[in-house]
Amino acid sequence: MYTAYIMYVYVRMYGLFQQAAMLSIPDLIKKKRDGSRLSNEDIKALIGALMSGSIQDSQTGAMLMAIWQKGMDGAETEALTREMMLSGEVMSWPEEWAGLVVDKHSTGGVGDKVSLVLAPALAACGLKVPMISGRGLAHTGGTLDKLESIPGFNIHQSVQQVRAILSAVGCCIVGQTQTLVPADRVLYAMRDATSTVDSLPLITGSIISKKGAESLSALVLDVKFGRAALFKDLDGAKQLASLLVRAGNGQGMRTAAVLSRMDAPIGRCVGNSLEVMESLNTLKGHGPEDLMELVTTLGGVLLVMTGLASDQSQGREKISRAVIGGEALLKFQTMMEAQGVAKEMARALCSAHTDYFSILRKAEHGVELTSGEDGVVEDVDGLLLAQVLHQLGAGRTKAGQPVNHSVGAELLLPLGQTVKKGAPWLRLHYEDPPPSPDQICRLQSALVVRSPAQRRQHQRGNLVKEVMLPF
Repeated sequence: MYTAYIMYVYVRMYGLFQQAAMLSIPDLIKKKRDGSRLSNEDIKALIGALMSGSIQDSQTGAMLMAIWQKGMDGAETEALTREMMLSGEVMSWPEEWAGLVVDKHSTGGVGDKVSLVLAPALAACGLKVPMISGRGLAHTGGTLDKLESIPGFNIHQSVQQVRAILSAVGCCIVGQTQTLVPADRVLYAMRDATSTVDSLPLITGSIISKKGAESLSALVLDVKFGRAALFKDLDGAKQLASLLVRAGNGQGMRTAAVLSRMDAPIGRCVGNSLEVMESLNTLKGHGPEDLMELVTTLGGVLLVMTGLASDQSQGREKISRAVIGGEALLKFQTMMEAQGVAKEMARALCSAHTDYFSILRKAEHGVELTSGEDGVVEDVDGLLLAQVLHQLGAGRTKAGQPVNHSVGAELLLPLGQTVKKGAPWLRLHYEDPPPSPDQICRLQSALVVRSPAQRRQHQRGNLVKEVMLPF
């Protein structure tokens, strides 16, 4: 199989190189710079030149900036997505899995541990979930970083290993392999260097090409908007969601999007090890309402699209039962074992009474912050919280930087709860050096407390704004 794949790549690369040689890259840049649309052949030539190395970095950067400035229409975006997907290996699955292979993607948030609960819940409902996830960057956390806080968890799995784990368990959570969508790795690094990360067509191509390479039957997208999201307003998120859904359906995947708010952190924990702990508690039936709302909504949509639920209400109920009933927890345990975690450790993490810090790394220091006034907790600024934790080592500024898995924070009070002046509202876990007075001040400013008379109605537990189905 590997030899056949090498031959496939060679033949395709040779053809693309020949085509790229017949077309002028400067002419393509000029065409897009001047606002004209690129044809399918233009885009094929562009990706071919990128993969053959016949395009200069400066030309790639110029094309990315031209796309950022002039945009791409739906047909261009679909063509870009398709050519990126075909730049490497495309997964294949046994015939008996037809219609059952699914995945989910989130545009990123604070405390977003949904994948750790959703993947095993979907597997418990009979679906196959080859979840290819990413690492954290800037203030957003990464699913792979969270899982790597579990000793022994190996996110590096070959396509053959992914297939074996899916066959045995039903779900796995892995990083992008070297053979999947190599064009995206090149373009993403260049996008970061040229400040074109927020281009809608480039975002769409990056996300959907990787999912298309998974040969999915169905895909659900959690597109977030709000203070701690890429898009601050609903309209911007809806525009991206529409592009993603169109591109996904264009690659043969039934694709839906869920628009959800991202202001306060999801759940009560932020930080890699702490979010694993909260995910395990959720799989044991003790999860926060907002996290379960996202898990059941996203999972319910996938069950409807694959025909395992008649409607979203039934889908949500099936996902909820899989979590509360313990079937999802068992899947998570067997997934951990299949991906390198020692059996005794996996079982200990999933037992009813677990001292998580006896297994997961605990920060050297902890401090509780207290409320400065009486009132009701109206809001917690997730962006401020994540930015300070990032500075303390929980995140990375650029790809490849290590993260400190033990750094994080626990929210001690839910939104809507009454708090007294001097009562603790946040427990901060940190390593040396300690947080500066400015960082403590910024954390304190993330808490919004109002008197009952001043308080606006909060919507905690109502994160989902809209569901965009493909039918």
